[in-house]
Amino acid sequence: MNVIIPMAGIGKRMRPHTLTVPKPLLPIAGKPIVQSLVEDIAVILDEKIDNVGFVVSPNFGKEVEDKLYDIAVGVGAKAKIYYQEEARGTAHAIICAADLLIDHVVIAFADTLFRAHFSLDSDKDGIIWVKKVKDPTGFGVVKVNKEGIITEFVEKPESFVSDLAIIGIYYFKNGDILRDEINYVIDNDIKDKGEYQLTSALENMKSKGVKFSPGQVDDWLDCGNKDVTVNTNKQYLEFVRDEKLIADSAVIENSALIQPVFIGENVKIMNSVVGPHVSLGEGSKIVDSRIKNCIIQTHTNVKGANLENSMLGNFVNFEESPEDLSLGDYSSKKRFR
Repeated sequence: MNVIIPMAGIGKRMRPHTLTVPKPLLPIAGKPIVQSLVEDIAVILDEKIDNVGFVVSPNFGKEVEDKLYDIAVGVGAKAKIYYQEEARGTAHAIICAADLLIDHVVIAFADTLFRAHFSLDSDKDGIIWVKKVKDPTGFGVVKVNKEGIITEFVEKPESFVSDLAIIGIYYFKNGDILRDEINYVIDNDIKDKGEYQLTSALENMKSKGVKFSPGQVDDWLDCGNKDVTVNTNKQYLEFVRDEKLIADSAVIENSALIQPVFIGENVKIMNSVVGPHVSLGEGSKIVDSRIKNCIIQTHTNVKGANLENSMLGNFVNFEESPEDLSLGDYSSKKRFR
């Protein structure tokens, strides 16, 4: 089994956080998004992963690539790095890892997480994981017949076709067939919305007799912008709350932790209330603060703050000054942000 993770996008909607860190390496519950994705895929597979191919931008650099190698090793696989020079669509991203498109293949785009309680049925021709959504216009969607077979793929429909949105995780029994169809799409310059789309290749495969089944997930967690990423951190902490989430090296003095929280190595928390749903990265320090529903990355110092629904990057210094006040009876004061 091979796994391909396209992740070369620059993550515009997550700026400024993606100016220095690729979006798939941003932390959720203390782990990079792409690490949780690979680990969750490994759980549902019914066979060993041989290779994990990461399709990245050549600008990501050696430090990022080293981290990706470690992620693959963590699930007992070999890592392979492929470069996508420019964004030309989902099909183009996948074909960058053409040599892994053989036999059984899973493709998972690295801007989404999922939770599912099942094992993959590798005897099926193909599985497209979907989730019902209220507004399908921003997604690729599928139509399914009474036999549970996908009959149509539509990329971002302008009028209602289906509410089963493709979440970005796919299984193919014969990866070489997919490789041939993607090559056909690109060689014949078949574009949808100006790009080479995976759904075009899937449509060709279906017309030639490949039967795709929908795979249902229990939860689909988006990481598209700051607000939804913070919310995904909240949900993921709930999923893993029974795991060990507080490092032994963390120093917690005169403070309260409201679970679930992730506290990384060498974090210091003093005179503060932290949680629920907070992730604190390695080496960060929280003093005289109230923090809830936040992601705070590594080596960041926070003092005198009241933070909620916030995301702070690495090596940030954030301090709010106490006020010298004299308020008489029946006074009110409100700070607008």
